[in-house]
Amino acid sequence: MCHEKVVTRFPPSPTGYLHIGGARTALFNWLFARQKKGKFVLRIEDTDRERSTAEATHAILESLEWLELDWDEGPYFQSQRYPIYREFIESLLSAGRAYYCHCSAEELEERRQKAVAKGLKPKYDGKCRKLHLGPGPNAVVRLKAPQTGKTAFRDMVKGTISFNNEELDDLVLWRSDGSPTYHLAVVVDDITMGLTHIIRGDDHVNNTPRQIMIYQALDEPLPCYAHVPMILGPDKTRLSKRHGAMSVLAYRDMGYLPNALVNALARIGWSYGDQEKFTMDELIEKFSLEHVGKSAGVFNAEKLLDLNARYMRESKNDFLTEALMPFLERLGFKGARFYFEEEVTYEEKADSKFLKPNILELMKDILDRLQKMDDFTQKGLEDVFLAFLEDKGLKLGKIAQPLRVALTGKSASPGLFEVMEVLGKEKALARIKRAVVHINQKRSGTCTKS
Repeated sequence: MCHEKVVTRFPPSPTGYLHIGGARTALFNWLFARQKKGKFVLRIEDTDRERSTAEATHAILESLEWLELDWDEGPYFQSQRYPIYREFIESLLSAGRAYYCHCSAEELEERRQKAVAKGLKPKYDGKCRKLHLGPGPNAVVRLKAPQTGKTAFRDMVKGTISFNNEELDDLVLWRSDGSPTYHLAVVVDDITMGLTHIIRGDDHVNNTPRQIMIYQALDEPLPCYAHVPMILGPDKTRLSKRHGAMSVLAYRDMGYLPNALVNALARIGWSYGDQEKFTMDELIEKFSLEHVGKSAGVFNAEKLLDLNARYMRESKNDFLTEALMPFLERLGFKGARFYFEEEVTYEEKADSKFLKPNILELMKDILDRLQKMDDFTQKGLEDVFLAFLEDKGLKLGKIAQPLRVALTGKSASPGLFEVMEVLGKEKALARIKRAVVHINQKRSGTCTKS
């Protein structure tokens, strides 16, 4: 029976970047928890010491943050929880529900081969099950699993699933090197973290009976299980890079918006009528495991591209500006933010040095000339400025720097005429007018910091 207070989790292994399949699993867990006003727990399953890296951990966290899938607890790291796992092992041993096995790898392999030769399943034959052995230099701890009957559970996506216990063996819970196996660590974590719902890919279905046996050996109530179908490419084969599937951060770095990718992920294997496009609030409201299909979902890169275009068209300029800035900076356009901002902020040093009261009349004069212009191009601007400088007997620097600060907020920028042409006449003149007001306020002593 499923629980009233919902706690879900996402437990990635930091052996690589977060890809589409993992991101969808995280999203489904997050949506379910948010809809039920529950908790979403992040757990890093880093017990594979050789392949787990800090870089991969950072990339996973960065991916979830970019997708705006915030977690309520964690990140927990399995590598820091070994003493907890050991306590549970001791509890199982003292209750007679687990036992030490001293069989060497060579012995086990020899017996497996004999079993295969006889047409039997190559599983552990239970040699040490009743020997009551103690710890030893190469001993492992095995679960004393039920040998008859069935282990069954009701899956919230797939319905009832049942396994014959004689098909399963006494799985190893604790390795000879003093580390927990995947199954033990997962179950102990799910118990101690209060997990109520395990939503994961259906490649984990065969792990479930083994984990249920550990729950039962510990006399712990079972969580609810939901195994979501795998993701296929358009050709109905398992999703891979050749279908255009990449890591979440690769999509970010290609210019996809996070809400477009979230929308596309939600629609892989889940539907709500004919609706294709959802806000995050709509996804939280409408998501349900009952509407997750039993068959594999198809990832369509072209649909994602179309969704992204729709989100871009509907996004506000401020949002798109922020999203665009890292791309411009990677191309070397550092400090180009002023092109997109509605109102620039004057750098303090540039403001005090160049936007002085003594420049006010020159600013008003050039503003008047610019307002009368029809050809607001670099060539047209150059002609107007040449006439202005000749009339005033000045060099360009006298007016160029104050105008640069007025237009960009900075004392360094691309060429002045280039900046003005890109900004366009309306925006450029509005910024110069604002600077004139700002200088006027300075002169009258009423200036506020801009």
